[in-house]
Amino acid sequence: MLRKEMTKAEIEKELSGKGDYVLIDNITRFAKENIPTDIRKFIYAKLAGIYEKRNMFADAADIYGRLAEISMIAEEKANFFIKETENYIRAGFFDKADLAIKKIIANVKATERPKIMISIKEFYKKQAEVYEKEKRRSFAVKTYEKILTLHISDAEKDAIYKKLLGLYKELGMIGQYMAMQKRFGN
Repeated sequence: MLRKEMTKAEIEKELSGKGDYVLIDNITRFAKENIPTDIRKFIYAKLAGIYEKRNMFADAADIYGRLAEISMIAEEKANFFIKETENYIRAGFFDKADLAIKKIIANVKATERPKIMISIKEFYKKQAEVYEKEKRRSFAVKTYEKILTLHISDAEKDAIYKKLLGLYKELGMIGQYMAMQKRFGN
């Protein structure tokens, strides 16, 4: 049983050897107690890791959002917001990812924003490719369509349109397929 007077090492020892769902339950209940911020960050990081391992990306994103809000160091806060965004993207919650991106923009220096936005755009692309490899074509379509709403170059747009053309055909999305073919003049 976790108690608020425990150290990180004692918490780690108490949690070792337990299954993921037992850990989720124990940590979630423990997080409701009035515990010091450093311990709260420690258990939230553990919880987020478990959620990611279990492909519970929306839950992981929520935890990273909480971690960002209790973090006082600007760089750490930004990293947690980025992880929140990535996990929302993995979960397919693009609206929540957009909100997390707004939090990133509000919390980082103007000079760092372009680099972060490029990394998020690349993460979207990687996730779309993962969906394609897993034969989850409808998720890939939604992700590629989302990428088109981001600030990307014309060459990137053309590459994505070509991928969408193939995916529309495979999914039997004839209306979108025909519209895309007209765009390329085929």
